[in-house]
Amino acid sequence: MVPKDRNQGKNQLRVGRLVKAHGLKGGLKLELYTDNPEGRFVPGAVFTLQVPEASPWHGKDLTVREYRVMNGNPVVFFQDVDDRDAAESLVRAILWIDQDVDEVEEDAWFDHQLVGLDVVREDEVIGRVVRVEHFPAQDLLIVKAGDREVMVPFVAAIVPTVDVAAGRVIVTPPRGLFEELPESADTDADPEPDAGPAAAE
Repeated sequence: MVPKDRNQGKNQLRVGRLVKAHGLKGGLKLELYTDNPEGRFVPGAVFTLQVPEASPWHGKDLTVREYRVMNGNPVVFFQDVDDRDAAESLVRAILWIDQDVDEVEEDAWFDHQLVGLDVVREDEVIGRVVRVEHFPAQDLLIVKAGDREVMVPFVAAIVPTVDVAAGRVIVTPPRGLFEELPESADTDADPEPDAGPAAAE
């Protein structure tokens, strides 16, 4: 019997990052990358972990035991994570979940949906997304602009619009991200010598 490809018809969606141990019973505060946490973090939900290879959790999955909001913070408890030490060992881990291709969340995209999109600034195409890099703090869109690659933080302040249907992302980058800034006039020119009376002689 041919084993079924676990990724057939599915993609991996990043849904959260474990940021801090909470309490003494294995709880962990979450940074959410999903707008449907109650639907994602249900008891029995299984997540793939993104952790360094040196981590004891490398290659393992986590199963949700309980999800709750405590003092305004999302907190999750996992099976086999029963104390603060175990929770501490998971801090900074990124949680991924299998998701059907036709199941798409608002403001959540798969890497393959982003790669190849035109990057538009002020109605002008300035580059193209060539890959997505995932880091604990944030994701980066790697944009091919001319002969160089530009790392664009994938945050709403810089990438306010993703329009997969139109094949583009709209960016509002800070000055200098896509172009070299000219040196200021103060640094370009040497200060003129004080040659008032001497120059007149």
